[in-house]
Amino acid sequence: MHTPSLPLARLLGHTADAVQAVRSGQSLNDALARCPADARPGTQALSFHALRWLGSAQAARALLAPKAPPLAVDALLLAAIALLWPADTPAYTDHTLVDQAVTAARLRSKASAPFVNAVLRRFLRERTAIVAAAQRDPVGATNHPVWWVERLQRDWPDQWQAVLAANNQRAPMTLRVNARRSTPQAYVERLAREGIAARVVAAQAVTLATPCPVTRLPGFAQGDVSVQDVAAQLAAPLLIGDGSAQPGAAGWQLPAGAHVLDACAAPGGKTAHLLELADLDVLALDSDAQRLQRVHETLQRLSLAARTCAADAGEPAAWWDGRPFDAVLLDAPCSASGIVRRHPDVRWLRRAADIAALAKTQARLLDALWPLLRAGGRLLYCTCSVFKAEGQDQIDAFLQRQGDASVVKHPPSPGHLLPLPDNEHEAPNRHPVLDTGTGSGPAFAASPDGFFYALLQKR
Repeated sequence: MHTPSLPLARLLGHTADAVQAVRSGQSLNDALARCPADARPGTQALSFHALRWLGSAQAARALLAPKAPPLAVDALLLAAIALLWPADTPAYTDHTLVDQAVTAARLRSKASAPFVNAVLRRFLRERTAIVAAAQRDPVGATNHPVWWVERLQRDWPDQWQAVLAANNQRAPMTLRVNARRSTPQAYVERLAREGIAARVVAAQAVTLATPCPVTRLPGFAQGDVSVQDVAAQLAAPLLIGDGSAQPGAAGWQLPAGAHVLDACAAPGGKTAHLLELADLDVLALDSDAQRLQRVHETLQRLSLAARTCAADAGEPAAWWDGRPFDAVLLDAPCSASGIVRRHPDVRWLRRAADIAALAKTQARLLDALWPLLRAGGRLLYCTCSVFKAEGQDQIDAFLQRQGDASVVKHPPSPGHLLPLPDNEHEAPNRHPVLDTGTGSGPAFAASPDGFFYALLQKR
């Protein structure tokens, strides 16, 4: 965890504000945007930790103080308890944490300081027993809502516990090396000269030993690299192909100048990757004009160009010019259940009913975009979700509705990828993910985000 240089009491106050915002249904990104700039990095680090252990902290606080205190005080207590939770390498000593939490309480609500002090000191005195009791609560044990756990148990009966555990770990920082500028190995050597340890983990992917600000990355501002998880880097090469066509696999490689739609493009990582790999005529679409601005910024940094349009991909009549697409990338809105490591607030913001609503949106987008594809064209459907309702179940239902659709066999679609280092699913055989780790042979030595991919062809 990042060790802040600002007073811990101040950062705890901002962290409590973030925890309170998430508990009230606001995203952590929005909460952090309201945080003073000088306090934002430290607050983000503490907030990530607090939200990863929020279920345990809530269960413990209920044991320590059954009557919930005012929201602002409760949020501070939860953040402090999460930071006091047993850890191999605690970020702070117990004494420092309690002292600074009490100081933060005085700043938030002076009268609450004795209460906060008493609760935290009792937690320290009885920590072993309270931790054991809190872990008998399902949410306290898993740090996920019960409905989320139950869905994982149904979808992944052999891996659900490992997925839950992985969600509470820090995600690796992986970079995509711009294929027009360099190679992964050359960039690893460039990083080494800057004192940054990294290794090659895929065709264009480099994972850092320790995350760092992008301002430290050589050539970042000039577009030499971008931040993108190794699983997300499969999208562009899957859609483009590499020319090793199999018999009957028409349209296997997109020709130069191919007409391509990136249907839900923001923030632009996959749009940019497509253009780094091939000279394509890309239309980047997104329903959110503000988020579409991030696509412009991404492409500008990389010196790439695409046409952009702010519109609902599910309403083609409002934006389509009638010219069929050679390929469509549909990175559909989803639960984000595969990227909880990077967005620890997601598990607390989602509701069980959201999954059915999102699946309905995904089906609407698939059905709306399929007619825009030329015969022989390909559509790549992907979500950053580990839930089968947003992945394989969605595609199975689509294939039942669309008689002219089939799953591309060469290369095989990756299907569901879980955020586990021993992921059993192999990457596409034409875009191998290298095992540069211990030699034990996992498909993703760097542990990917959770994703789903299905590559479809139109007959």
